Amino acid sequence: MTVLFVDIVGSTALVDRLDPEDVRAVQRAYFDTVAGVLRRWNGVVEKYVGDAVMALFGARESDGFDAYRALRAGLEIQPALERRPLTEGGALRVRVGVATGEAVVELPAARDGGHGVASGAVITTAARLQEYAPPGAVVCCPTTRRATTGLLTQRRLTPLTVPGRAPAMEVWRVAGPAGQPAARHDSPLVGRRRELATARDRIVQAVRERSSQWVTVTGASGSGRSRLLHELTRAVDVVDGVPVRWCVASCPPHPHEPLAPVANLLRDLVGLGPADPSSVARERLSGALTGLLPPARLATAVPALERLLAVPDTTASAAAAWFHEVLLRLAAQRPLVLGVDDLDRAAPAVDRFLHALFTAAAARELPLAVVTLHGTDRADVLPVARGRRCHVPLRPLAPVQTGRLLRQLLVRAGQPVDRLARLLPLVGDTPGHAVAYVRSLADGADPAAPQLPEALGRAVGAEVDRLDGVRRAALMAGAILPDGFTAGAVERLLGWAPGQARPALAALRATDLLVALPEGRYALATPALRRVAADRLPRRLRAVFASRAAGQPGSAGQVVRDAVGPVCRVATRPETPPAQSGRADPSATASFPVNAAPAAPRLDAARRSDSRPATEDRPGRSAGDRGLPAGRSAVPVGSAWWSPASGAARSDRDDAGTGAAAVRPDRADPPGGSATVVAGTAA
Repeated sequence: MTVLFVDIVGSTALVDRLDPEDVRAVQRAYFDTVAGVLRRWNGVVEKYVGDAVMALFGARESDGFDAYRALRAGLEIQPALERRPLTEGGALRVRVGVATGEAVVELPAARDGGHGVASGAVITTAARLQEYAPPGAVVCCPTTRRATTGLLTQRRLTPLTVPGRAPAMEVWRVAGPAGQPAARHDSPLVGRRRELATARDRIVQAVRERSSQWVTVTGASGSGRSRLLHELTRAVDVVDGVPVRWCVASCPPHPHEPLAPVANLLRDLVGLGPADPSSVARERLSGALTGLLPPARLATAVPALERLLAVPDTTASAAAAWFHEVLLRLAAQRPLVLGVDDLDRAAPAVDRFLHALFTAAAARELPLAVVTLHGTDRADVLPVARGRRCHVPLRPLAPVQTGRLLRQLLVRAGQPVDRLARLLPLVGDTPGHAVAYVRSLADGADPAAPQLPEALGRAVGAEVDRLDGVRRAALMAGAILPDGFTAGAVERLLGWAPGQARPALAALRATDLLVALPEGRYALATPALRRVAADRLPRRLRAVFASRAAGQPGSAGQVVRDAVGPVCRVATRPETPPAQSGRADPSATASFPVNAAPAAPRLDAARRSDSRPATEDRPGRSAGDRGLPAGRSAVPVGSAWWSPASGAARSDRDDAGTGAAAVRPDRADPPGGSATVVAGTAA
């Protein structure tokens, strides 16, 4: 969870020179402005303390980018106050501190003004950072900085000495958005030859037949979607001697500016960097559009497109229309391919833009292809005619392919190849996880006991956070059962009625979080998912599950009743190493629906449609239909194990960090209802 503190600079002097009525008016306007910015970025105001405001990001629900949203909100607070002068002497100046870490959260009170919602050292850290920040600045802790690397520009400040903590804590000042992050594509492409050929053939068909084609690449997190797109840009640069123009963009992690992906496509087209000033943008736009548009239209189009680059929100719809025409004219001159990565994050305005462009290109018979990449749980909302659509699902790697990938990664990183055997059961069949583990070794991780990489933990944790309460409960129960568990085993563990777990497990399978095995059995899709989901369980509930798994439901009854409550633990990797963190035992404040029998989850058909689309040219089976890869251990590394002597459950990840986490109540609960799920990373 990420905590933000904001306070007024020089508030004492301000209060001394104003009448009490004026102080109240200033405070109301100040709180209203700050709270408005926080809500825009999905923050929850936890309390007002004097002139300070404390907000939580990821307390109730999380998208894996809580730290990013908190910093973006912090950056907007000062400009928002400057646009609304609250005193005769001008706008107020504020300091903002942001920290990410572990906390205990009372879910029913996790709403604006819910005083006392959260507790934990991360709150003290955020308050200390706020006191340390220069006037008008936003500063953050190292964990927040790592979670936003590549998304925001930051510079190191003098380390902050915190009483009772050694050594001094590193502090980073946040300057602003970094534009479209530069993705790393230095890893080898292994096991994707067929998928690459399918997508390439469709783009070639669009060029040769002048028939627009739409290619959808889907896969779970870490399956290599971005890596495949990068390879496509290299594989289809010339067709029959005709050069192909590519425009590639990724969608930012929060659709605060709904047309940002469209603006990123424009930046890629004209070769603009994130820090280029407006004068350079005007020059590049004029150079790219000269000869493409008549001079009279060029004089109108360039200022409009400049606005799209500067403020890509809903007010830039006219500028988006100009860009629409520019792309059609470019496609008429030479073949054009648009690649949009992470379409899951895009606002509906991006879908509408792409569909209108594709429809117009098809009507004019232009050689244009659109390549979109997203997860398997996103619906295909755009109607595209048969014969013009191709779905390319990215299947899990075979064990031999994973081994080959790991070997090449270790060699490139200068690591001993004999570490492959230790990494293979941790990686599973996901190429992105292999890259993350090898990078962590290159960064100095212990090769004898590789911990879950922080970035990987955040990505996998976001997948868990997007689930509703029932599916998350089923996933966590499956995480402490060995591979090959059944719906009945989950029901016994959670205390559910017979047949209640089947819809939840089917929904998890449809989103590629579970693997379907023969005879109605299931396994978690990746070892990393098992580790993250198991770590969300407080230790006390692991003991409850251990008793139930051992066939002793009666001995666990009182523990379960004590555990069910409105307080849950949410966390990310703490500021200090696990051995120094001094983490409190969360058992007394854990909650989990182990006794409840909630209604079966409502399965969203739109979110499931992309997992089993009725489309053509689908190479192989959907990832959700795969069986357990050959050679995979029945109980992979990272599963929980039981201690028969004590009746307690332990996890080999009790003291390992995993990344951003959040708590979400069952969507069927009324506002302020009791929590039905525990989320929290044992860091």
